[in-house]
Amino acid sequence: MRSQFGVDGQAVIVTGASQGIGRSIAERFADDGADVVVCSREQEKVDDVAATINDRDGGECLPVECDVTDRDAVDALVDATVEEFGGVDTLVNNAGASFMANFETISENGWKTIVDINLHGTYHATQAAGEVMRENGGGQIVNFASVAGQMGAPWMSHYAAAKAAVINLTQSLAFEWSDDQVRVNCIAPGYVATPGVESQMGVSADDIERDDVHRRIGLEEEIADVAQFLASEASSYMTGETITAKGVPQIDESPDI
Repeated sequence: MRSQFGVDGQAVIVTGASQGIGRSIAERFADDGADVVVCSREQEKVDDVAATINDRDGGECLPVECDVTDRDAVDALVDATVEEFGGVDTLVNNAGASFMANFETISENGWKTIVDINLHGTYHATQAAGEVMRENGGGQIVNFASVAGQMGAPWMSHYAAAKAAVINLTQSLAFEWSDDQVRVNCIAPGYVATPGVESQMGVSADDIERDDVHRRIGLEEEIADVAQFLASEASSYMTGETITAKGVPQIDESPDI
């Protein structure tokens, strides 16, 4: 790997890292030499992730129980990272949640819960980790949105609205914090073969050929590729951008018109 794509020596926080895309990102970064702090709402799940990472060559991994909607817990997460690894170089805001429902049937509590996790959780982690970055010469923030936040999503209006806000926050904060040497970018995945998608759609990562261009579902490691790019010097001229990773575009084509 060319050195500009490396994250060796970085201190990285990955939220929502107990499984799926977050776990894949944590493992990828650690394999490349980054020290990684992984968090989720259940300590046992991130303990398992850390054990796997610490059994391999590469960076170290610290597991921390943290609900990103709880500011005190987020502050404790950042404090633990600084104490263990000396700072925060990259924050990956991966924690998220959703459920499917018609807009008219979404309760106020259901709406607030999804917005709280996806948007307010990003606010908490970014503000807390960003303070450390700004005081120590800069860093990278990688937010997670979704194609739902770019083009809407029937039966997931609460999720789509929150992710659209994350995209806008990315642009706004990239401007505000550029003088502090903090780059803020975003990834908007389409369908990815995570455990959650497998349970809902019955599609396993084992069914997907990474080399197949003609597909509309990706692999966790393909999103980890994008995250590593945004955390590395290879993306040094990018801030405020959202990278869409969703496979073949859906285009209605009729040669008869």
